[in-house]
Amino acid sequence: MAEKKESLLGGFRAFLMRGNVIDLAVAVVIGAAFTNIVNSVVKGIINPLVGAFGTKDLEGYSSCLKDPCRVVDGEMQGIQIQWGLVLSAILSFVITAAVVYFLMVLPMAKILAKRAAHEKAKEGVQETLEVSELEVLKEIRDHLVSQRGPVNHTAVTSKTGGGTGAHSTS
Repeated sequence: MAEKKESLLGGFRAFLMRGNVIDLAVAVVIGAAFTNIVNSVVKGIINPLVGAFGTKDLEGYSSCLKDPCRVVDGEMQGIQIQWGLVLSAILSFVITAAVVYFLMVLPMAKILAKRAAHEKAKEGVQETLEVSELEVLKEIRDHLVSQRGPVNHTAVTSKTGGGTGAHSTS
């Protein structure tokens, strides 16, 4: 039973120490902080700008479906649709998506494309080096063979004392 607990705890510890979990935790924290910035921009700048063209800030816009919307004895009378609040949330989403795309996704895609092109070029150079090395070795072999002249197998076998030391150069 103690071994099973240790293996469960060990597995859980290994899971927590994996890079993916830590990266995800950092992303969540940064995302939360970034959300606060975007919400502040929408509430502090965009909503008042929209309100400058209307009568109030964006989140205050609403419509009433039933009866005139008014507060009576602390309760809202009628059915109020707060479409300004929804529009504000949509603007927050669009701004967040635009910032993430243009400041994070697009530059990272360009960096990865450059890296892939560099790796591909590197592979092409490596293949060229391998081919040129092979060509140089063939030229050296051919040059050595031409310096030796025609191979006379009987002379080689008589010097080595039998056919055991003879070998072909091709």
